[in-house]
Amino acid sequence: MQIFIASLIFTLAAALLFWIIYNTFLRPEIYLTSIISSRVVIYLIAIGTLFCFRKSVYIDLSQSRFRSTFEIGPLKLGQWKTIHSYEYVSVFHQPLKNGDKIFEVNLWYDTNKHWELYEKNNAKEAFEIGYEISEYLQIDLLDATVPNDFRFIDKSLIKQKIDGEIR
Repeated sequence: MQIFIASLIFTLAAALLFWIIYNTFLRPEIYLTSIISSRVVIYLIAIGTLFCFRKSVYIDLSQSRFRSTFEIGPLKLGQWKTIHSYEYVSVFHQPLKNGDKIFEVNLWYDTNKHWELYEKNNAKEAFEIGYEISEYLQIDLLDATVPNDFRFIDKSLIKQKIDGEIR
């Protein structure tokens, strides 16, 4: 839906830009209107960009590096950072002003550094993502959803449960 709205906004900006160029050359007396309209075009492009903006995280295990990118269409901005040692994956929650909670999945590495990988308002989905990442990287999974009562999860129990559901 956001891409559709962005495309409408970009179409409107392009039409307004065409109108400005057309009127600037054919009717120079409305120069002031063209200046005001050109500012509107800039605002429309900025708003359209916000609607098609995405944030992604890429992990390259073969070279032990990751990058967070800001993506607008095919343009991806972000630098690769090298990870020397993966520590664990943590799942914790942040309370929101309206009383809801947002659950975050972080990858901890190089002793004290972390990278936010995922954010969701559903605890089960956050733990599933955290579990999959920890299994893929072969590291521990930390349940940090209870303040001051952090516990590493016994992933063998989760594996048994998954194997039982598959059979």
